[in-house]
Amino acid sequence: MNVRRTAFRRTRTGAGLTTGLIAVTALVVSGCSSSSGNSSAVPGAPGAKSGSAAASAGRTVDDLVAAEQPASASLLPSGSTAAKIKAKGTLVVGGTQTAALFSLLDPTTGKVDGFDAAMSELLAKYIIGKPSTKLVNVTSATREALLRSHQVDTVFATYTITPEREKSVAFAGPYYQDGLAIEVKKSAADITSPAGLAGKTVVTESGSTAATAVKKAAPTAKVQLFDTNTECLQALQQGRADAYVLDQGILAGNASTNPDVKVSATTFSAEPYGIGIPLDQPDFKQFVDDWLKKVEADGTWAKVWKATVGTQVPGDAPTPPAVG
Repeated sequence: MNVRRTAFRRTRTGAGLTTGLIAVTALVVSGCSSSSGNSSAVPGAPGAKSGSAAASAGRTVDDLVAAEQPASASLLPSGSTAAKIKAKGTLVVGGTQTAALFSLLDPTTGKVDGFDAAMSELLAKYIIGKPSTKLVNVTSATREALLRSHQVDTVFATYTITPEREKSVAFAGPYYQDGLAIEVKKSAADITSPAGLAGKTVVTESGSTAATAVKKAAPTAKVQLFDTNTECLQALQQGRADAYVLDQGILAGNASTNPDVKVSATTFSAEPYGIGIPLDQPDFKQFVDDWLKKVEADGTWAKVWKATVGTQVPGDAPTPPAVG
């Protein structure tokens, strides 16, 4: 899959949709209600996007980043968190390299592509005047700790806002809405809803909201936890698990690049994504919230969606969730 390539610099390798995401199931669901008529987005499939089309999408986000105007000096007063980041010259971003459509490493270029990656680069441009970002890999289990210890300035990692997490970190946004879904092998026909997870071995990411949701929906399910999306996907593909439960957007990304799996057409939770901010930096949360409102109002958010997630999901960009 080809989406926008960001300017992230990797510090280490390793691990680690709103209204309208259901449309992605037309691309990736087999054996449910949709065919793969638009699975053309999968590289190599009939009608797949050509290299020039993918490159055009990349140039679109490059253009958006280039067009992003830096914040005025009045928005970065002396002593503010944003001013300190600008003086440092780099936005340190907690993120992943394994979430297709959102933040996926291209091993041939060393770049990270996707919606989250592009949004973090836009934020860096707004603060610093250039899209200077440094990627620190996070997992569902390490995000809070890295924010609390200020090892990262912010986290863009399909990070669901929950009351429990808000005790430890702050969230700007939400900037995206998703929901939990089920991924199974393409040959599987017996798991089409949460009830079908009963008695099954289900994998999900440790530290995610999915484990609790699975046990609530199917108390007899055997839940196994892994640190990363890649490990969960491999367990499913290798037959060590019957199903994988996580955010539908992430699972759809898996299905778009792995033809042996499929994702359910429905979700069974609401997963509003927030931009993680250290709890002791309320000024930065307000700054990022204001920036989000700006890029949503001026159409930048929708254009980023079209150039990343929209390369796999047909139709217009969805309406982003209300910030705050």
